[in-house]
Amino acid sequence: MTKLSVNINKIATIRNARGGNNPNVVQVAKDAEQFGAQGITVHPRPDERHITTQDVYDLKEVVTTEYNIEGYPDERYLKLIEEVRPAQATLVPDPPHVLTSNAGWDTQKHEGFLKEVISHINSLGVRSSIFVEPNEKHVEGAKEVGTNRIELYTEMYATGYESSPEKAIADYKAAAAKANALGLGINAGHDLDLTNLKYLVQEIPYIDEVSIGHALVCDALYYGLENTIQLYLRELR
Repeated sequence: MTKLSVNINKIATIRNARGGNNPNVVQVAKDAEQFGAQGITVHPRPDERHITTQDVYDLKEVVTTEYNIEGYPDERYLKLIEEVRPAQATLVPDPPHVLTSNAGWDTQKHEGFLKEVISHINSLGVRSSIFVEPNEKHVEGAKEVGTNRIELYTEMYATGYESSPEKAIADYKAAAAKANALGLGINAGHDLDLTNLKYLVQEIPYIDEVSIGHALVCDALYYGLENTIQLYLRELR
């Protein structure tokens, strides 16, 4: 079954809106695992507008499933990976000012840079993953730079799903098939929710992991965190 990694950035956003430690990010991560999440994802940005550097270290002490740290591979990010040694490092091409991840890597244009960074991450015993759009050439480039996995950036799928699921999934199926043939693991994330998740994993059954945060936290406002995680796991089954 495709694993569910819960992105807890939005929990930190709520906490930071008032200061203090409510909601408690560490406790939410522990609870999410207890409720069935098979991973915890964070994206510590330089301005610490949600997950802070201290959160990253604190979570290392409690996460018992798979700890996934996303980020742009600058000196700050690589220092975190070296010191925390998460299960997975997911590289995104975001500049510091963007609100949320909005593009995948051009793995051919940035081949030299990515090769160097990924070689270093892999040498630490940390699984590497690259955020990419559903472009077969970029998937081939991901293989060339030595990453263990790709993460399919699914905003375009989610946007097109309501009007035509078949059309929305087509490029993703082709890119995933290419990745699978090349021996790359496959993750997926961005704008996945209870409406579009099941179809994605039915059509691409060899997705290893989905990372979901915003929609899951929004759903939890109505259904509660435990029930929401179970609803997402049900879709993945």
